[in-house]
Amino acid sequence: MDRRDGCSDEAGLVFFTVAGFSFFIREGARIRANMGEGCIFRLQTNTTNMTRLRSLLLLLLFPFCTLHAQKIDTAWLSAAGQLFDVAFTPAEKDSMVDGVTDNQRIYQKMHQQNLPNSQPYSLGFRPAPPGYAIPVKQLPVAWHLPVGTTLPANRNDLAFYTVAELASLVKTKKISSVELTRFFLDRLKKWGDTLQCVVTLTEDLALQQARQADEEIKKGIYKGPLHGIPYGLKDLFAVKGFKTTWGAAPYKDQVIDEDAFVYQQLKKAGAVLCAKLTLGALASGDNWFGGKTKNPWNINVGSSGSSAGPASAVSAGLLPFAIGTETWGSIVSPSHTCGVTGLRPTFGSISRSGAMVLSWSLDKAGPICRSAEDDAIVFYYLKGTDGKDGDAVNRAFNYTGKVNFKKLRIAYAGNYFKQIPKTMEQWAVIDVLKKAGADIKEVTFPDSTIYPFNIMRLIIGAETAAAFDPMTRSDQDDLLTWQRKVDWPNGFRVSRIIPAAEYVNANRYRYSLMLALNDFMKQYDVIVLPTYAGNQLAMTNLTGHPVVCVPIGMNANGRPNSITFMGNLYDEATILAVAKAYQDASGFVKRHPDKFSN
Repeated sequence: MDRRDGCSDEAGLVFFTVAGFSFFIREGARIRANMGEGCIFRLQTNTTNMTRLRSLLLLLLFPFCTLHAQKIDTAWLSAAGQLFDVAFTPAEKDSMVDGVTDNQRIYQKMHQQNLPNSQPYSLGFRPAPPGYAIPVKQLPVAWHLPVGTTLPANRNDLAFYTVAELASLVKTKKISSVELTRFFLDRLKKWGDTLQCVVTLTEDLALQQARQADEEIKKGIYKGPLHGIPYGLKDLFAVKGFKTTWGAAPYKDQVIDEDAFVYQQLKKAGAVLCAKLTLGALASGDNWFGGKTKNPWNINVGSSGSSAGPASAVSAGLLPFAIGTETWGSIVSPSHTCGVTGLRPTFGSISRSGAMVLSWSLDKAGPICRSAEDDAIVFYYLKGTDGKDGDAVNRAFNYTGKVNFKKLRIAYAGNYFKQIPKTMEQWAVIDVLKKAGADIKEVTFPDSTIYPFNIMRLIIGAETAAAFDPMTRSDQDDLLTWQRKVDWPNGFRVSRIIPAAEYVNANRYRYSLMLALNDFMKQYDVIVLPTYAGNQLAMTNLTGHPVVCVPIGMNANGRPNSITFMGNLYDEATILAVAKAYQDASGFVKRHPDKFSN
């Protein structure tokens, strides 16, 4: 690896190589040199005598040069054994040397190849346990658009109409798709910089798609409630002719000649792409190469992430809906923070082809909308596969939006709720559902009893490190904006040390978790969970269960709070219907940040 940061051809700059190590030295500048994998040498100097400095470096580097050239031996294997929590006898270590050395040669040959992020791996993940029947019979879904929806006296109020309300206006020709699209494009231009939520405005494409929608509707061809409705994509989904930056500086000019499956699905539904929206760099947090995406309820703080732009834009009324992704909280967290409704579907419900890979066995795409019913509409048109994602399936989504509380088995996680004061908004959710007719039981959610250690760290760590191994090896990780211990660059390096055997065994424990959580869920249709309680966010991502995160009010700090409804595998219809019933009864879904009312 070659690290040549902060150097130029100006006077006083010297480049030389010592025992295979490259140096750039500038008078009075910090010296940084690469001394093997992960070993960085730094020295601050004020000397102008470069010859003496060069000699000094030779002396300093001699031990490192010797170590770097050292072959794998039994002492090396003893140190490795300590790291991997395994002890070998002297005889075992002696026998291992040749095999480990041979493996190293294989690694080196592999590293000479370039594996693109889009290259699949042969191991698949299916959340359904043995004997679990994936529902495949799709029944007709009747979308009951609100009758009598009218244009608001104050046109700015359109910004906070639901997808269903906007669809009613477009279908009845009270507003054209072009008019609606220009309205949201103007809002994106006005507020996008304030929130730092837009990477690319796709204005020409949007107007072209809007005109096409209007022509089709004029001819009596109505494709459904997304026809002519503007939206945004998290900028890890590829769209031909546009940059797909992944939110990261090394890829800020990247153009991928592919249309992601989710974009194709929404295009078929007649939706109008207005913008590619921000994500935290490589799908982590809300910091991207252009800044930090803001929370519309308080622009002095971040939106959370990694689906930062989608949640921020929908919350502020810059778009009616957007598409995000989640690996471990990236739909749930910004939805909670920005006060919007995010659906994380069952793993494998939506093909991820054309999307950045972070973790093959954990990545999921899903809608971020204003309401649960909007989530249902968007998910219906998103679900499915193109055969390019080995983990994706064609499955049914038989949503009605109707709830028979007398038949539903609903429970709340008492062990989590007991940690929350009775005055908190989460308890009020239970009261609202009870008043609506729900018979809600208190249960103990099986947290540490079936999830005794953090296997998520090993699984997500190993997969993300593999997905971005070429970036780490080429030192492009140095270009990422954030370089703290908790950020991806360091995380990728740390995870390179996870043994393959431990990754495999972590997934075997994961299988036990899947069986145990499914056995628990057989007793219930819906579990009500405080969004960040315990380990449930990691557990349900590992098992692939669906959740919908719903805003429920404002906390003491004046920021949105949320509740999570968890359902059985492939049963998004039930949790969305319960979430809709709650939103219809509580009314919080109608609230929005005052700053963005105009």
